[in-house]
Amino acid sequence: MNFYQKVKIAWFGKHFGEEPPLVGKKHQGSGTIFFSSCHFRCVFCQNYQISQEGIGQNYSVGQLAEMMLRLQKDSAVNINLVSPTIWWQEIKTALIIAKEKGLTIPIVWNSNAYESVHIIQEMKNLIDIYLPDFKYGIDLVGQKYSGVKNYTQFAIPAIREMLKQVGHLLLDDNNLAMRGLIVRHLILPNNLNNSFKALAILADIDANLAVSLMNQYNPLYRAADYSEINRKLSDEEFEKVFRHLLDLGLENGWVQEQESGQSLIPDFTKQNPFYKSVTK
Repeated sequence: MNFYQKVKIAWFGKHFGEEPPLVGKKHQGSGTIFFSSCHFRCVFCQNYQISQEGIGQNYSVGQLAEMMLRLQKDSAVNINLVSPTIWWQEIKTALIIAKEKGLTIPIVWNSNAYESVHIIQEMKNLIDIYLPDFKYGIDLVGQKYSGVKNYTQFAIPAIREMLKQVGHLLLDDNNLAMRGLIVRHLILPNNLNNSFKALAILADIDANLAVSLMNQYNPLYRAADYSEINRKLSDEEFEKVFRHLLDLGLENGWVQEQESGQSLIPDFTKQNPFYKSVTK
């Protein structure tokens, strides 16, 4: 076990902008660790400062383990690993170290779902909650906006493996997520067919999935280069996708209000990128 492996991290702290079961009460929050760099090239990425521009600092896996333990001591209700895929080997080592030192709160794997089944299998028994963002139901849309080929051929088997490992979402008596799968989907303007297809795929996997339908799209980073997505989602577009969600029988989960989207845009040049969304 190499304690000196390096991993690049942009920010860590308690974050309050996730789904309610992942946040807890105002003094708790999700113990979130934002990893730098990404294997996606999303033209609309709201975290482009870290995913594309590489803002962040290098830490050893031993330091990453201590980071997790510090968040637990600070009353975080989970450890939320954001964009972990390319760092999975270092994260696996850090989790083993942290658990040996007393880490007991749930671990959240917060990814874009574009990862091999092998990686998910390697994380078995280390991850309690999988939180993939199933971005694309149509592969050509994924290739256009994120620069990835055959998105569904990777994401669907990965999500099936996640469900196999942890099952459906399980809450404790305080409505905190303890284990299970939550699948997010971000609706893009002028791309409703992509959302219709994505939701149909999720319903085919299991209609009892907990689905978080996200209405937070903002035309950031290079979105202005693509006129069709260079605006926010309209109320009419959202309602069409929401009705389709219900028609498919996907009745478990959450729907995000559009007004919340602006407050969730981070600025990783600041000490607290999410100061607007934190209430003390």
